[in-house]
Amino acid sequence: MKEWKRKLKSLVRIIFGRTMVVVLGLALQVFFLVSALSFFYDNFVYFSIASAVLSAIVIIWIINDNTNPYYKLAWIIPVTLIPVFGTILYVFVKMEWGTHVMNKRILKLIGETSPFIEQDEKTLEELSEISTREKNLAVYMRKYAGYPVWKNTYAEYYPLGEDAFESMVRELENAKEFIFMEYFIVERGEMWDTILEILIRKAGEGVDVRFMYDGMCSLVLVPYSYPKKLIAQGVKCKMFSPIKPVLSTVQNNRDHRKILVVDGHTAFTGGVNLADEYINKCSRFGHWKDTAVMIKGEAVAGFTMMFLQNWNITEYGCEDKYEKFIKTDFPEIAEKNLPTGGFVMPYGDSPLDNENVGQNVYLDILNRAEKYVHIMTPYLILDNEMTSALTYAAKRGVEVIIIMPHIPDKQYAYILARSYYKELISAGVKIYEYTPGFVHAKCFVSDGIRAVVGSINLDYRSLFLHFECACYFYMNSVVRQVEDDVRKTLEKCVQITVEDCKKYNVFKRIAGHILRIIAPLM
Repeated sequence: MKEWKRKLKSLVRIIFGRTMVVVLGLALQVFFLVSALSFFYDNFVYFSIASAVLSAIVIIWIINDNTNPYYKLAWIIPVTLIPVFGTILYVFVKMEWGTHVMNKRILKLIGETSPFIEQDEKTLEELSEISTREKNLAVYMRKYAGYPVWKNTYAEYYPLGEDAFESMVRELENAKEFIFMEYFIVERGEMWDTILEILIRKAGEGVDVRFMYDGMCSLVLVPYSYPKKLIAQGVKCKMFSPIKPVLSTVQNNRDHRKILVVDGHTAFTGGVNLADEYINKCSRFGHWKDTAVMIKGEAVAGFTMMFLQNWNITEYGCEDKYEKFIKTDFPEIAEKNLPTGGFVMPYGDSPLDNENVGQNVYLDILNRAEKYVHIMTPYLILDNEMTSALTYAAKRGVEVIIIMPHIPDKQYAYILARSYYKELISAGVKIYEYTPGFVHAKCFVSDGIRAVVGSINLDYRSLFLHFECACYFYMNSVVRQVEDDVRKTLEKCVQITVEDCKKYNVFKRIAGHILRIIAPLM
């Protein structure tokens, strides 16, 4: 009954709230665009010649564009089939001023924050002595992503969202200076209500509390005016890229990050959002398998600056004095004798800089693996590069295991993922599905020495369209913790075989292959 009432309230908010205004506004703009196009069809001959020339020019433009080949193919199809509309849409996406303005602003902020997360040369030299290839990855990440590799950092892995939640509450209660939170989803319930009560109380104590969530939440999860409500209670709050009834490609680039920073000495990231299903306080798709990681020490500065970069996108003329958020002393590590071995590298990925950092880190792990690569991901929507890396690793004897959900949250995404199963399995990749429910974890672990925990899925949205974040670990105790979790999770999984793929519903198989054509645009 409680779940039914919750769904009814959500439906009422959709019908009578801002969501409907946004949908109607977008629909109206599309209507006028289609009406304008229909006018040209009255002069069919001239229209046909012009549209053929126009589509040819745009196709040449697309082919020579510096983007993923799958994106090129996904655009060439609509430009060829519906030349004028497809062309206008493509030109609009490529020329849309909003993305250029935002990227220019982000680059400025990266330049301002860069001096506070400089690469320590001694750390890089030590890494180079252990592994030249690890050093090369660190050099790439610093130069093109803007994030260095750190030492002197304690890390703790959480195999479930409820485990992470318990630690998050404890660290929030101990906050004395500032709390930064950046999340994709926030929904009222036990998890968020508990955190919000702490945030309001801490703000009243003089703690600088900032909370930013993605604007998509305003469609169904929280009211559009929700930031004002929190601001009135002392919490600095804003939506990242609020949804507006205006056609804009900026609204396609969502903030999918999950970041919590406390006082500059502790940070959390992973797959866990701020809603009850993430801590299994409500059941939507069976048992929710998610993961997170906490770090304490020098590497926290990476997440601190990462948060401030996105927070200050809209803070023109009133940017922070970044140095006050950087910590150099970590007494808790010494007092509790916390282990800080190995190397830790927090990093973010932006969809606006033409540098696919998230994918490149995953590819680097696959290409350098010698014994195994074990992966947990909720989605599997791959381009040719990722497919080749997965299959080549398996073909050269590396044990490649992918753990997927058995109960999906989105049927179209699951149908699309299944379209890759046979090709991967035939090449030697082992695919397992988590039978108790849904896997939302985003983890890579390889050879007992490297691992990634973060927000980055194996799909086009995470790899190319969203703002993302993760933490890379090398020779750190978290690596063993992640691998242990994978092994325990496999005990609750069923392995998918080629025979299973053949028995899969034929209509869903066809649908999956059709969806692959437009997957990069979904």
